[in-house]
Amino acid sequence: MSIRLGDIAPDFTADTTQGVLSFHDWKEGTWAVLFSHPADFTPVCTTELGRTAALSGEFAARNAKPIAVSVDSVEDHLRWAPDIAEVAGVDVDFPIIADEDRSVSQAYDMIHPGEGDTSTVRSVFLIDPSNTVRLTITYPKSVGRNFTEILRALDALQATDRAPISTPAEWVPGDRVIVAPTIATDDARERFANVDEVKPYLRFADAPA
Repeated sequence: MSIRLGDIAPDFTADTTQGVLSFHDWKEGTWAVLFSHPADFTPVCTTELGRTAALSGEFAARNAKPIAVSVDSVEDHLRWAPDIAEVAGVDVDFPIIADEDRSVSQAYDMIHPGEGDTSTVRSVFLIDPSNTVRLTITYPKSVGRNFTEILRALDALQATDRAPISTPAEWVPGDRVIVAPTIATDDARERFANVDEVKPYLRFADAPA
């Protein structure tokens, strides 16, 4: 099945490097960053999981929990973890799902036949505390993910949940935001600081605290 924005993320129970877990229970009250990697003991994946581990504090500060999935076994994951730690300089502190029967990968449409085998492409899902899928990104197997962009998108989603705003191109926290079109300019000036009407439909403002 295809996963669309706004869908409830499929729940599952799976064996992981941190034991058997039920996904919705595991992430209860938090955001989840669910991402797949094609196989263990592969170069790009080693850098990706290492980068995720190095960003542990950044994810925690955003009330987000990363979790990886691969079609390899828990035993393979555990044998691979020291390599990741050696390369990244930090231990892997998040669970890696063993999806040997492909049930999680298929539920999240991570296996693309055009890629030539039954391993997963590099998919990432940002899932909010209500278990709603808020963002999806899919990379080909040869291209490593940009985790700075994943954190930036998480920041943007959380900012737009807190106020009636959108974020412009290249936005990062601290930049000005776009006032929602549903708010009149006069009302926007009462609600936001330094509202600048560039066009009637495009008003910039300082980001709310």
